[in-house]
Amino acid sequence: MSAVQERIAARVVPHIPPGAVVNLGIGIPTLVADHLPGFAAHLQTENGLLGVGPTPGPGEVDPDLVHAGKKPVTARPGASFFASSASFGMIRGGHVEVAVLGALQIDGRGRIANWSVPGKPVLGVGGAMDLLVGARTVVVATTHTAKDGTPKIVAECSYPLTARRPVDVVVTELATFRVRDGGLVLTDLADGVTLDEVRERTAAPFRTEIPEAVDA
Repeated sequence: MSAVQERIAARVVPHIPPGAVVNLGIGIPTLVADHLPGFAAHLQTENGLLGVGPTPGPGEVDPDLVHAGKKPVTARPGASFFASSASFGMIRGGHVEVAVLGALQIDGRGRIANWSVPGKPVLGVGGAMDLLVGARTVVVATTHTAKDGTPKIVAECSYPLTARRPVDVVVTELATFRVRDGGLVLTDLADGVTLDEVRERTAAPFRTEIPEAVDA
């Protein structure tokens, strides 16, 4: 993973309450596990593990121990293993306090598209739809722009929405937005980033709570 992706993962950590049950989605969200202090949260993966630890080091990989994205993980002391059906029961029953998800696009109301690109094969919907409905708080961890430089935060998603529910927080390498009153509110700029940079790379309207800044 790149330094930018690691930076995004580290910026997610303050949005995870101590002791919370947290599901980390595929991609950048999985990196959050390596930035959390030990036992700061109880990490859950929908294939049936509560108590996910950091990425295994050289020689520590157990091929039978993977997260939902099929990448190796470790299990912390006291971790529990269970069927995927029980895992989704936790999610749908509202027992996951925070879900951290990736996104292809986020619209101006905070709704995300992250499961399908038109014209490309769908390899699997995964648990994002269930997490958007069942998790108490949803945090998006994503790069501010796509690989071609186009904004991911747009007025309207051109990709299929994952759910109608808006997320609560959007974290990128440039900024943090909260979703309030049906719109995006800029609450934080990353070190060295200016408001003009965020405006230039954001294609959705937003308000700001940053002192001395003007609404976009």
